[in-house]
Amino acid sequence: SGAVVKADDNVEKTEDEEKEDRAAQSLLNKLIRSNLVDTTNQVEVLQRDPTSPLYSVKSFEELRLKPQLLQGVYAMGFNRPSKIQENALPMMLAEPPQNLIAQSQSGTGKTAAFVLAMLSRVEPGNKYPQCLCLSPTYELALQTGKVIEQMGNFYPELKLAYAVRGNKLERGQKISEQIVIGTPGTVLDWCSKLKFIDPKKIKVFVLDEADVMIATQGHQDQSIRIQRMLPRDCQMLLFSATFEDSVWKFAQKVVPDPNIIKLKREEETLDTIKQYYVLCNNRDEKFRALCNIYGAITIAQAMIFCHTRKTAGWLAAELSREGHQVALLSGEMMVEQRAAVIERFREGKEKVLVTTNVCARGIDVEQVSVVINFDLPVDKDGNPDNETYLHRIGRTGRFGKRGLAINMVDSKHSMNILNRIQEHFNKKINKLDTDDLDEIEKINN
Repeated sequence: SGAVVKADDNVEKTEDEEKEDRAAQSLLNKLIRSNLVDTTNQVEVLQRDPTSPLYSVKSFEELRLKPQLLQGVYAMGFNRPSKIQENALPMMLAEPPQNLIAQSQSGTGKTAAFVLAMLSRVEPGNKYPQCLCLSPTYELALQTGKVIEQMGNFYPELKLAYAVRGNKLERGQKISEQIVIGTPGTVLDWCSKLKFIDPKKIKVFVLDEADVMIATQGHQDQSIRIQRMLPRDCQMLLFSATFEDSVWKFAQKVVPDPNIIKLKREEETLDTIKQYYVLCNNRDEKFRALCNIYGAITIAQAMIFCHTRKTAGWLAAELSREGHQVALLSGEMMVEQRAAVIERFREGKEKVLVTTNVCARGIDVEQVSVVINFDLPVDKDGNPDNETYLHRIGRTGRFGKRGLAINMVDSKHSMNILNRIQEHFNKKINKLDTDDLDEIEKINN
């Protein structure tokens, strides 16, 4: 029974990591993204009014934007709308305004899309808040603020205020900025207690990163209270990277009569990835096996996944002690530190990145051709986590290249997990032999 308790311990830790990391992960994605992700997901559009003509755009000119906004869009380096923008922008800019619930991963251009919608609706001559954007954290609010400033660069009469903790204003003061971006608690204070904002004059209400928002205590309730103060005809726009039931229920409370844009699930494809497993008896044996194949895998770049921070830290230290150069991505690090680690890995300064699931979510490094599961991915009940498995090993074999996944198995239980993963994907995972190492070197070369 001691082993069970220990396993539960680990699970608890990774769940805590999950909670505190959602906002950090989102910020990390923004910091390390230099360009838009070209998503292969199909976009599914569900319309509130099936009789109204549905259209998407292939260029920003078709949207008939104000010239100074079009100038701002091009200055930011957007040449044509991304997949999510093609569908979302015509809806967001339609007359009369339409509400929208949209799912889009980080890096698909959603921030630029809702910023464009806000900037298009503002009357610059009116010196009071007309657009309100909620972000889960101060740092994420600043990131969105940067996009507003860049896009509104040629529109100097538009002003932006940050409703975040620490931004102290005189009581009784009214705000003259047309766009307010902030965190739910402070925005609620500004609207109700301090009366800096007249919520009845808000035309556009954006709720960004709803999945991150509801993972934070109190944010959900505060967001709903703000929404209830807004006028009936206020345009409501909600964005979320994921749509679990809890997010969905929240979205439907906040956005009446919405149009919905969802990403269809990406096809599960493991055709270009060779999968192996290595049989061991314990953690130390797994480590020795890893050292044996290390030479074969580091010709290209590799990511090694561990279940907990503790294991990741231990493994990185052991590999360093053996003289290997590795990078560690861990939940204790500040987001900026993590961004720096990923940048170094991207540039090839380290060939191997040791990490947990949580940290590696959404990181795309093109040159990764090997993924090693030092621990197999399991959910909180100890069952195989097939989605995470796909997500992890999908880091390789991208862009039509061949990739490689090696799974470390150290008990009957983990062999059982691996068998169930094989059944789920209907793909055989072969035992790794010495001959395969030559094959691996060929793949990497």
